[in-house]
Amino acid sequence: MSDKNVRNAGFTPSGISARSLASSVMSHEARASGGGVRSGGATSTLQGMGAKGTTHSSGFTSRGISGGSPASHMMSQEAKSHGGGTPRGGTTSTVQSISMGGKGGR
Repeated sequence: MSDKNVRNAGFTPSGISARSLASSVMSHEARASGGGVRSGGATSTLQGMGAKGTTHSSGFTSRGISGGSPASHMMSQEAKSHGGGTPRGGTTSTVQSISMGGKGGR
């Protein structure tokens, strides 16, 4: 179900769909960073997963983030860089939310 949700949000094998949640996330991230979308951010992470269909194998599951997975490593690194917690609207929460069919926690 997670891969389908990511693709339904507009992160597809052929790129980000116009006028989709994906394009909104990309626009928000670009504005917040001064005009670009950074590698490892929510947009690039979700686009990679949408293109390859790897949401579940990355550790973003319907039951949350799998321990010992790339997703848990991402969450740990983000928490360390924010003083111990993952911020709402951050990469980890956005990817998890969209993979569950949400709107990205914004």
